[in-house]
Amino acid sequence: MTRTIAILAAMMALLLMAGCQRETGPDPLKLTGKMFVFNYRLAYATYMITLSKLEPVPEGSIVVATFENPAGGEPLTLTRKLFPKLEKVVLESPDITCVKKEKPYAVTIEVKGPAGQALQTLETTVTSDIDQDMLPAKALVDGPAYDKNPAVFRDGKAPAHFETAKCPT
Repeated sequence: MTRTIAILAAMMALLLMAGCQRETGPDPLKLTGKMFVFNYRLAYATYMITLSKLEPVPEGSIVVATFENPAGGEPLTLTRKLFPKLEKVVLESPDITCVKKEKPYAVTIEVKGPAGQALQTLETTVTSDIDQDMLPAKALVDGPAYDKNPAVFRDGKAPAHFETAKCPT
């Protein structure tokens, strides 16, 4: 009798799981990577999110990423067109400040069809293993040839101590 009840319970669980699946088909994108990028030479930080395409998306689809602003205030938003032949999607936020070590920051990614209809929503967090004050306060290089920044290197010589980035808030 208990074996029959266990089999019936397993069948009910399978039926319930089947009923929870999306009716619109599988999700088109899968989150494959998330991190903060600290560019020491140029003295900036950004979020970087990578996604892999699992399913084709209609022509004209876009992805909208909303990043929590570590400095406070309004979230940062990025909109990118999805190209049918590209299998990878890389999203890099605008420059950010005030990233704190071991604090999770929220990121929401929405995939929208050509008419603006929601195809998928992903929510995640990104956590840094260092504070942003590890970056220099000013870019160490200047221009496309990465010349030494004259505001940092006086008379071409490195300062005895590099000023580090500070959070303005």
